[in-house]
Amino acid sequence: MVTVGMNYQVREGKNEIFEQVFYKVIDIMKGIDGHVRTDLFTNVRDANSYLIMSEWNDRGAFDGFIASEQFRNVANWGKEEVLAGRPSHNYYGDESKAPAPPAAQASAAPGKCPMGHG
Repeated sequence: MVTVGMNYQVREGKNEIFEQVFYKVIDIMKGIDGHVRTDLFTNVRDANSYLIMSEWNDRGAFDGFIASEQFRNVANWGKEEVLAGRPSHNYYGDESKAPAPPAAQASAAPGKCPMGHG
């Protein structure tokens, strides 16, 4: 199991459209092999800052999703219309199944929640 934290900064006034598109993408993700669940969180100190936490059976399943044409289309739309900057992704979980790049491995101990829950 791997959890991916995706951090997004949204342009002022674009929150509603970002959230609407997020829920459409979630509906698509429900049918993707290896997807477990995905949740959207808003920063209470910065309403334009979002965190998407997505759980996958393994890193390869997530990598397949982000390599898909559907994801590229949404990402390109977001870059042009909604996002204030480039998103960042952090990987947490069992990296023995599919190693993350060295920078991502440093963000949390393998198999441990980045919030210290275990």
